[in-house]
Amino acid sequence: MDFQGASAVVTGGASGIGAASARQLAALGAAVVIADLNAEKGEALAEEIGGVFVSVDVTRTDQIIAAVERATELGSLRALVCSAGIGSAQRTVGRDGAYESAHDLEVFKKVVAINLVGTFDTVRIAATAMSRNDLDADGERGAIVNVSSVAAFDGQIGQAAYAASKGGLVGLTLPVARDLAASAIRLNTVAPGLVDTPIYDFAPEPEAFKEQLGASVLFPKRLGTPDELATMIVACLTNTYMNGETVRVDGGIRMPPK
Repeated sequence: MDFQGASAVVTGGASGIGAASARQLAALGAAVVIADLNAEKGEALAEEIGGVFVSVDVTRTDQIIAAVERATELGSLRALVCSAGIGSAQRTVGRDGAYESAHDLEVFKKVVAINLVGTFDTVRIAATAMSRNDLDADGERGAIVNVSSVAAFDGQIGQAAYAASKGGLVGLTLPVARDLAASAIRLNTVAPGLVDTPIYDFAPEPEAFKEQLGASVLFPKRLGTPDELATMIVACLTNTYMNGETVRVDGGIRMPPK
């Protein structure tokens, strides 16, 4: 897959793994649409890499379509990276045994709506646009990578919503890849482990917290970097024979219950 003169869409592209992916795609010659809700960071990154920022809530189909259409104005849409997502932490049953203390159902629905439904909606809209492309030299029209998580396999206590949403992405990988094969579009999923992104900034001492987390990784004993994840994402996009697969990028970690 050659991205010279082509366009790409990266959801959640304003920071973390999405931003690193956007930078690497731009370095390969793609005109990148940063699809995110954070306008300040998204516009700054777009200016840095010569791309475009489009405000996108992935639960809004009209906003997804707007981002995809903006990408097609920049060149044939050949790549999509779906990295938009949120987390949550709630136990299924509260400590006091009251129904009111059980996992908030609206929170569960919101996480699934953004991480799973929003990703699928973005895939179906972007793949539709890709299906109108001419075949490239390798006989392809486009490639897609969804960002899941090792929580899909090793979900921890309190991660019911997050793990279910990320597990859903793993579950749809092969069937959607099979669907898209008829349109000469590939789809893969990357499942990151513990990655050094702003998600850990909530901690009172973020650096000490991240060092503690990194010690649990098999090797190397540290958090992964967004660039390391983006390198795998770009590899899945560019390797013509990579299709229908979920790849863990996690330093060999297997998450404990808590």
